[in-house]
Amino acid sequence: MDLSGKVCLVTGGSRGIGRSISIKLARLGARVALNYKSNEEQAQRVVSEIESFNGEAAAFRADVADYQQASQMVDEVVQKFGRIDILVNNAGVTRDGLLLRMDERDWDEVINTNLKGMFNTTKSAVKFMVKQRWGRIINISSVVGIYGNAGQANYAAAKAGVIGFTKSLAKELGSRGITVNAVAPGFIRTDMTSELLKKAGENLVVEKIPLKRIGEPEDVANLVAFLVSEEANYITGQIIAIDGGLTL
Repeated sequence: MDLSGKVCLVTGGSRGIGRSISIKLARLGARVALNYKSNEEQAQRVVSEIESFNGEAAAFRADVADYQQASQMVDEVVQKFGRIDILVNNAGVTRDGLLLRMDERDWDEVINTNLKGMFNTTKSAVKFMVKQRWGRIINISSVVGIYGNAGQANYAAAKAGVIGFTKSLAKELGSRGITVNAVAPGFIRTDMTSELLKKAGENLVVEKIPLKRIGEPEDVANLVAFLVSEEANYITGQIIAIDGGLTL
């Protein structure tokens, strides 16, 4: 899988799954623009790690939930690298709680970041991909968006929206040489899931997974790398669970 010459934007690319995706695509030759919201030091560490194996990367600060910031970021990526070929909508937050106790701000923040943020960056990037008549868009959903989960009504709603958005956009853009797919991780070992695993009991969770382990961010990155490559050029509109068999 050779991504030499391709320019990739990964939102939320400085930590967790986004970090692993940024590094994986850079190792395959892509020039990587990694987006972050607030932690510049963390983002620059990822850039330095990519540069350590002679990869090319740059960090771009923006809150993807803000349309103007997201649009300006995409324009800045194109100004720096000359084009944008691959977009990975990975930025996400959780604000868990039972609906009866959920604050409106917790609902809005999750929907605005996880769902509206995807709209903001995609709308801005697609205009460049359409001109190129080539593009790859990967949206990070979740198995929670397929099956739901008590205490995560906001997150499940956002991730289910990602699935509907993915299927609709795949139909809109297929004739322009642009594929759109979603990846739906299960339990992946990140900062975001650490508290959830602690509450649920990691050993109990592992017992429910046929492969008997928690997934790693690199597992998701490997799948994303395949989906953005030429080897996957006849795959679009698909929602692929990567969960060790949890949802069987």
